[in-house]
Amino acid sequence: MTSKTTTDIRLSDEEIVERIIHGETVLYELLMRKYNLRMYRISMSIINDDMEAEDIMQTAYLNAYLQLQKFQNRSSFGTWLTRIVINESLLHKKEKIKIEQLVSNKDEDITHDETPLKDLMNKELKAILEKAVSELPEKYRMVFVMREIQEMSTRETMEVLDLGESNVKVRLNRAKEILREELSSYYRSNQLMEFNLIRCDRVVNFVMNRINYSG
Repeated sequence: MTSKTTTDIRLSDEEIVERIIHGETVLYELLMRKYNLRMYRISMSIINDDMEAEDIMQTAYLNAYLQLQKFQNRSSFGTWLTRIVINESLLHKKEKIKIEQLVSNKDEDITHDETPLKDLMNKELKAILEKAVSELPEKYRMVFVMREIQEMSTRETMEVLDLGESNVKVRLNRAKEILREELSSYYRSNQLMEFNLIRCDRVVNFVMNRINYSG
C-alpha cells in the first residue's frame, strides 16, 4: 500500500469517494480493503463458490467505481456497495442456473460432490461451520451472514435487503434455530468464510489495474 493511502486512512468513506471523483483514484484501494471481507461473505451467502464470489467482487467494485458520481449519500457508502455486490451475485446465480438447466436438458451427467469450500478447510470444526451455513435457505443465510458473521447492524441489513425490522429478526432467529442443534455457540467463529491477505491483494490489484488502464 502506498504512503498516500496510509496517510488518508482516517478519511470517511464519503470524503474518500469525493476525492476519487476529483482524480485521486489511488484512494479506491482504501475502500476495497475496508469492504473486501464483507463483500466476499455476502457474495458467498448467495453463490457458495469462493472463486466465483471473488470474480463477482471484482465486477462489483468496477461497477461501483464507474457509478461513484451517482452515489448521493442517501445511504452509507457501505450499504450502497453491498447492494451492488448483492445484485451482481443474484444476476450471476440466475445466469448460472440457466446454463445448468441447458446442460441438464442435454442429458450431461454433472455432479457436484466436491464444493469449493472444501478446498479451504484445514480444520474439522471450520468444515462443519462452513457446510452448515452454506446449507441454510438463501433468505436466512443472507441475513445470518450480514448480522452474525459480518456484524452489520439491523438497520443496515434492512436497507440492503429492503426488509422491515421484524422480517430481519424473524429470518435471523430462524437461521439460528436451524443451526443451533448442531453448532451451538461455534457459529460465531472468526474463521468462518475467511478472505485472506493474498486474496485481498488479488482483488485490489485486479480492480486498480483495470481502473488505471481505463483512465
